Amino acid sequence: MCVAPSAAQRVSLIKERKRSFMVFEKLKEIILDQMDVDEEDITLDADIQEDLHADSLDIVMLMKTISDEFEMAVPDDAVDTIRTVGDIVDYIEEYQ
Repeated sequence: MCVAPSAAQRVSLIKERKRSFMVFEKLKEIILDQMDVDEEDITLDADIQEDLHADSLDIVMLMKTISDEFEMAVPDDAVDTIRTVGDIVDYIEEYQ
């Protein structure tokens, strides 16, 4: 038996999705400002190194800007686990 979500659950889900979209859009702006990539290449599934062709310096600069823009720390061990744009969005949402 499938139970439909309550109105409060639906509102909460909509807010979460809106926040994810806003974080993704801000992150996309940052990537476009710092890296030589086309906007259509920046998707949640895009691998930062493979698809966006970021080298280690690009990644360091990207994480520094993310730290500044989202007012949060991004420790080195977290950087090692981030592979895709979606991973960055998830990290921001979880730790901001």
